[in-house]
Amino acid sequence: MKAYEALSRVYDRLNADVDYKAFADLYEAVFRREGIAPQLVLDLGCGTGTLTLELARRGYDMIGVDGSAEMLSRAYQRKYEEGAAGVLFLQQDMRNFELYGTVGAVVSSLDCINYLTDEGDLARCFSLVHNYLDPDGVFIFDVNTPYKFRHVFGDQAYILEDEDEDGACFCGWQNEYDEKTSLCRFYLSVFAEDGDGRYRRFDEEQTERCYTAEELAAALSAAGFGDIRFYGSTAMEAPGETTERWFVTAKCRK
Repeated sequence: MKAYEALSRVYDRLNADVDYKAFADLYEAVFRREGIAPQLVLDLGCGTGTLTLELARRGYDMIGVDGSAEMLSRAYQRKYEEGAAGVLFLQQDMRNFELYGTVGAVVSSLDCINYLTDEGDLARCFSLVHNYLDPDGVFIFDVNTPYKFRHVFGDQAYILEDEDEDGACFCGWQNEYDEKTSLCRFYLSVFAEDGDGRYRRFDEEQTERCYTAEELAAALSAAGFGDIRFYGSTAMEAPGETTERWFVTAKCRK
């Protein structure tokens, strides 16, 4: 799990336009729909902890799990800056994580599930999520859709830039999507400004797998989940042919 060693330095700045509050609103809407009030929530693939801390501010005791030490170091820093005592961060692999007990809900945001790229990874992750969920607990996650892999990522190149009081950063991003393997490789070069005005370069490669709705639903069902629903936005709209991100909810059956 070394995918974010370089990108962790500028991750939050390059994702400043992500509406994490809308993600949290969606989660709470699902909790209300299912008639549950989870006290303890797992944020699987929590990254720098933005969503973990947003949910903590809403009164949930939080566990954040991520495989990247670099991302978690930023999460820890933010935790202590906010004085978020009810948050526990753990460095663990999504495919092999361990908790001390069950939780009322599991959430996973910003296509963490797409990073489960090897054969059996999805089944292992979903099985563990089911194992650590309370009966009738909910699992909520989002993934990049096949449409996005084919028509937005494809073999395109993108530039991401940001500048604030900490200096400027620049990320050059080249995609390579293979329809036969359903794998998309991202080749990134990050340039981050140091305090003396010079730029440091960090190169990184990431890989995501494209999953169909049928594959996701089958894996969830096999792991013991029911009432599986797909949405096309945080507003819980129905997905369409050009939807770029699915929000998936499933209920734990035990």
